[in-house]
Amino acid sequence: MLRRAHSFLGLGLGLALVFIAVTGAALSVVPLADRLADPAIERGTSVAALAEAVAGRHESLSTLRVRPGGLVTAAYTDGEASGVERIDPATGAGLGLHAPSPTVRVLTDLHRAFGFGSDGRIVAAVSAAAMLVLSLSGIVLLARRLGGARALFRPIRGSAAERVHGDLARLATVGLVLSSLSGLWMAASTFDLLPERAEVPVIAAADGVALPLDRIEALRRVDVADLRELTFADPAVAGDTFRLFTAAGEVVIDPTTGRTLAFAPATPLDRIDDLVRVLHTGHGAPALALLLGLAAATTPVLALTGLLMWRRRRANRVATFGSVPVETADTVILVGSDGGSTRGFATTLAGALGRAGHRVHLADMNDLDEAHTRAARLLILAATWGDGGAPASARRFLDRLAVIEGRVPVAVLGFGDRTFPDFCGYAGSVAEALEAKGFPRLLDFKRIDRRSAQEFARWGRDLGAALGHDLVLEHVAERPTTTALELVEREDYGVAVGAPVAILRFAAPRDRRSPRRGRLPRFEAGDLLGVVPPGEAMPRFYSLASSATDGVVEICVRLMPGGVCSTHLHALHPGDRIDAFVRANPSFRPAEGASSLILIGAGAGIGPLAGIVRANDRARPVHLYWGGRNPASDFLYEHELARALAEKRLTSLTTAFSRDPRASAHVQDRIAADAHRLRDLVRAGAQILVCGSRDMAHAVTHTMEAILHPLGTDVATLRAGGRYVEDVY
Repeated sequence: MLRRAHSFLGLGLGLALVFIAVTGAALSVVPLADRLADPAIERGTSVAALAEAVAGRHESLSTLRVRPGGLVTAAYTDGEASGVERIDPATGAGLGLHAPSPTVRVLTDLHRAFGFGSDGRIVAAVSAAAMLVLSLSGIVLLARRLGGARALFRPIRGSAAERVHGDLARLATVGLVLSSLSGLWMAASTFDLLPERAEVPVIAAADGVALPLDRIEALRRVDVADLRELTFADPAVAGDTFRLFTAAGEVVIDPTTGRTLAFAPATPLDRIDDLVRVLHTGHGAPALALLLGLAAATTPVLALTGLLMWRRRRANRVATFGSVPVETADTVILVGSDGGSTRGFATTLAGALGRAGHRVHLADMNDLDEAHTRAARLLILAATWGDGGAPASARRFLDRLAVIEGRVPVAVLGFGDRTFPDFCGYAGSVAEALEAKGFPRLLDFKRIDRRSAQEFARWGRDLGAALGHDLVLEHVAERPTTTALELVEREDYGVAVGAPVAILRFAAPRDRRSPRRGRLPRFEAGDLLGVVPPGEAMPRFYSLASSATDGVVEICVRLMPGGVCSTHLHALHPGDRIDAFVRANPSFRPAEGASSLILIGAGAGIGPLAGIVRANDRARPVHLYWGGRNPASDFLYEHELARALAEKRLTSLTTAFSRDPRASAHVQDRIAADAHRLRDLVRAGAQILVCGSRDMAHAVTHTMEAILHPLGTDVATLRAGGRYVEDVY
């Protein structure tokens, strides 16, 4: 619900917020410009002395004013001429006419009212309220995503838009909240919504000749540094008085006797109002103004990245047959999926239930809230990422479940691969958590192996029996949208030892009307290439060993016995084409804040690790541990890694070959031997990235646990902080 409100405000008022923020950022430089252009007010000059000096040059004065930025001005009349003069606060000398900048005036009007008067001020006030809600809700959402308020400054994992949006939000939230709150206060003042101030009683001055200004004691006691405004008595108006405004309050002075006739002290409301105006405009505090301006300047970027994130969520959202709002649904389906296949099963289920007369609402598992527990039943379809992890759309589910109070009959259906030791491990964790919370079981927990449509149909019959009617689930996997890629180069390894591995490089095909090749999508090393073999609908995913800047899509593929896709790829020749698509894998990326990287892999798992080394333009310390079979036949990326060492893209390379007759070892053996150095690197803030087979990953985890123990930490703790990430297959 909070995310929906955040998105609704951002989308609905995005242009207005960007407009106000941009004009506010432009105005933030005005206080500094004023400070540099106007003489500073130094203590030691009384208001009486300054007023006398200015009055000596003009026939009459109406006001002497210290403007918010520190500029002293005097409004005067000389015969038929009148004007406003800039004043030297130390001597009272004139510095020329005061001519406000037309640019600043226009920007201020646009910022306060969009140039539309009072109606525009209403829109600006609504926009300030929206900015306040967006800032606070955004930081709450970020804290939830990162694991709580204490984890708010952990590295952000996700797409480029998500990282930029989150990082800017952390930097700008305080400034945006201050600007929003102060803007709302000023709007309330404009529309007379604040309590009225007490008025100073009207008291007439005594008859007689006015005293010289420098003999009026009430003016002599006030320093120019404390002055806000002095309104002079009009000699043509009998009984008119001086009115002196300072931070302490308002004073009414008799110009004839010099006596104080009345005093209204400043109230707490007045002091708050003064503070709010400084916080919002920065007048008198140019450094604060610039900081607030920088915060406002992030708004266009926040708006753009927010829009990109919203579009991505919509693209990942499943369109369902007969979908209804959650408030009217009798059945809620929550889905946790990374690749989209589990979403496809959820769509099939929702359609079948809709045709059977149910009112169905479908959402991501991350969206769980109390409203979902008011339906008659809850159905959860959860995939498992990697070796027991939560998919992206379900990572916050267990945290949300912990604070849910409602209870509703539930059925959990897990999707996974039985060849993995922790088959449907995440879905099993969800089922256990629901059981522990006291959710009644609609059906026993069930696992689906490798997207089996037959097992899904059988589960559907069981669900129909529990609901009291037939339910037929005929799921046909949709073929994903792909693009053609042409093989331009391949390198073959491992043939001599009976374990062929190929490094394959693809490019966009050439346009028939041009010799130039088409454009590749944006991607980074560690993202995934989904390859759809001929005659198949289900893609197989391979970790990318290249970035878009390399100009090729590069993967490292081991030939698997009986593997449909690997057999297809190994049979390709330069010029052959495949149907494929790129999918972001933000959970397997080098963290920006990591002091160094420890890359660990074996076999074809070196692909994305080599790509990370290749992209290390900043020469951050990178230590690579890799295991192969035989150095003579399958030393993948040998020459490129040697160049990387020479170019300082790679700090150290440690290899292990299991079939090396001279020094047989596995990668975990090399890690154990390097325990002292690895411990020092982790202590200094290194991030560990592991890629390869699940057996290798398990062995590495076991070894790393022993290395980390003396540091008082473990792999689970590093995982939670984004400092231990895996791409395991």
